[in-house]
Amino acid sequence: MASSSSSSSSTTSTITSKFIGLMLLLSLQLDLLLGSAIHLKNQTSFRPNREIQKLRRVEAYLSKINKPSIKTIHSPDGDVIECVPSHLQPAFDHPQLQGQKPLDSPYRPSKGNETTYEESFNQLWSMSGESCPIGSIPIRKTTKNDVLRANSVRRFGRKLRRPIRRDSSGGGHEHAVVFVNGEQYYGAKASINVWAPRVTDAYEFSLSQIWLISGSFGHDLNTIEAGWQVSPELYGDNYPRFFTYWTTDAYQATGCYNLLCSGFVQTNNKIAIGAAISPRSSYNGRQFDIGLMIWKVSLHFLPFISTLLTIFLSYSIHKEGLKNPENLKYLTLCTYLMILVKQHETNTHSIIC
Repeated sequence: MASSSSSSSSTTSTITSKFIGLMLLLSLQLDLLLGSAIHLKNQTSFRPNREIQKLRRVEAYLSKINKPSIKTIHSPDGDVIECVPSHLQPAFDHPQLQGQKPLDSPYRPSKGNETTYEESFNQLWSMSGESCPIGSIPIRKTTKNDVLRANSVRRFGRKLRRPIRRDSSGGGHEHAVVFVNGEQYYGAKASINVWAPRVTDAYEFSLSQIWLISGSFGHDLNTIEAGWQVSPELYGDNYPRFFTYWTTDAYQATGCYNLLCSGFVQTNNKIAIGAAISPRSSYNGRQFDIGLMIWKVSLHFLPFISTLLTIFLSYSIHKEGLKNPENLKYLTLCTYLMILVKQHETNTHSIIC
């Protein structure tokens, strides 16, 4: 009997321990399920809040960058071009320029010394004969989708920082470069064939540009850039568009594309930076170029040029070097840089990739 009683007690103990173990396992699984449910609920509630905050930042940015206009032009490619009074363009967001107006047109020499260029720079928005009134400039309106494609307001309109190379390979960034150095230069010019290459995804781009640089190719790199680019991420399509860019610190914290930040004053009322160029070159067909010239010049003796695009507010000169105009509390001596843009048909059959 003793033996039988011991066996029964052992069996009961085993069953009890298994039952307790099962209850602990079920309790643990239930806790995990409840924890997951709570975490999922929190994520679900936090996600809309983050999205709402992001959209609010985008809307605040758009209200700052899209200036009041006196005329609106709808381009065939879907762009909206706003004719913004010259003194309201982004350059005049600088504290020391607010309330001021652009300088009067530079001194025009007598006809004997006058250098003129036929104004010819066609963009889709102006092909119907539209233009902005004198005293205003055309600015491509930035949309919410433009900013959202960049994933953040901070990234929008800025180049990603990457090492500056003079060769033609590296990092998936394929390019050909022609450059000169070793002297003191006051400007440069180039004639660039315009194409509409098809990029394979939304985050690829293709461009051809003239690029003025100074500095040691380190943190002090300064650039002024102009040309055409195809960039679905920036513009949302595959049109070749006229663009400008500048930086004072190797693309780290300063600079932007086009008129998306303070940096220079535009004076021309017929060219929209960031707008699509038309016509474009075709293989074994007609070829079209844009001529670009960027140079430093004295305002007191400047040949009149009908296609003068911009006066860059360059970097104030201090004993420690160049300063970014966006961050200055006051403006001192500034250098004036200008871009000449013209467009013409050529007979050559070159391809820019």
